Amino acid sequence: MIRLLALSNLVRTCGNGFLISVSVLYFIHAVDLPARQVGLGLTVAAVLGMLVSIPAGHIADVIGPRTMAITFVALQGVAVCGYALVEGFTGFLVAVSLVTMAESAGNSSRGALVAGAVPSDERVRARAYLRSVTNVGISIGTVLGGVALGYNSQSVYVPLLVLSGLLYVTGGLVYLALPPVPPVPRPAKETRRTVLSDRPFVLISVLNIALVMNGGLLTVALPIWIAERTDAPVSLYAGLLLLNTVIVILFQVRASKGAETVQGGARALSRSGVLTALSCAVFALAAGRSAWLAAACLIAGTLVHVVGELLYSAGSWAVSYELAPAHAQGQYQGMFGLTTQLGTAVTPAVTTALVISFGWPGWLLFGLLLLAAALAMPRAVRWAERTREPAAENAAA
Repeated sequence: MIRLLALSNLVRTCGNGFLISVSVLYFIHAVDLPARQVGLGLTVAAVLGMLVSIPAGHIADVIGPRTMAITFVALQGVAVCGYALVEGFTGFLVAVSLVTMAESAGNSSRGALVAGAVPSDERVRARAYLRSVTNVGISIGTVLGGVALGYNSQSVYVPLLVLSGLLYVTGGLVYLALPPVPPVPRPAKETRRTVLSDRPFVLISVLNIALVMNGGLLTVALPIWIAERTDAPVSLYAGLLLLNTVIVILFQVRASKGAETVQGGARALSRSGVLTALSCAVFALAAGRSAWLAAACLIAGTLVHVVGELLYSAGSWAVSYELAPAHAQGQYQGMFGLTTQLGTAVTPAVTTALVISFGWPGWLLFGLLLLAAALAMPRAVRWAERTREPAAENAAA
């Protein structure tokens, strides 16, 4: 079961890694769109992606997660092939919006698929394994993207974009080898409500907006910080990214041990926020140091950060799965995915406003934001557990 999920992830993320590395430059240099229009189109697409996250999860709950995971991933692949046909801003906006919406809907459906196909006590470990495979796939796709960027030619971009789309479709079709995962009927005594009415889970999802910024911290704030505020060589950043990727591939499964339950997940999320806040302080120490000392601070900060990143992933899987009713896993994965997308979207603006504008005090302010979310998370999770206890007692009765 997990091997099939991993195979699908590997194939799909090879295509994703290629898109991450070339799509923006393809539209700017090959399609000849102004950078401002590309940025606007990506912003519109991101908003549309967030809007479909919960409804797509609900559809997966009603129809079945395997069916919808196949559908949405295949649709994303077809839309990616459409990139090769883009000739102007309108076509770009349509194509990138379809790709982003299909990706968001696919994420909700795949989350529900893991919940339905994998036993509860194995879900966190399964997601950890899948994340390690994801990093391998993205790395392979990035190498392929580097080849395309080296040629920087329409004749090279187009066939590789079509290949990327076909990889998505193939990744979706792999799910056909999984046993059918029928939708879980809503219990008769369970009220018909949506995830938006589950106030404790909404609070947990809001706190997730802050904690998920650990990813953008590394990919957005750190390279600008190295280039503009430290004497460390800019080339060091590539090594830091490689270090992060290798550690995630090797240690994500091991770091997920102990986070299989709700309380274990809450502890992992709390520790993640504390460690990420600590990494902010270590990164801040690089300012005004010699090149070698700044590099040492950046390497140390990256090591602390990646441990926090590993714990965040494990904790988020446990909390989002174990607090969700069995019949509404898609909705709950959609809600958690929505706030993950929102946190990722606002990270560039937040980090630029704090870290780049204010220097090392900005790192400390950003760290305090993460620390506050980390300390609040266990209480929010306990509140969510209390609201579920009566339902559990009724089910047992």
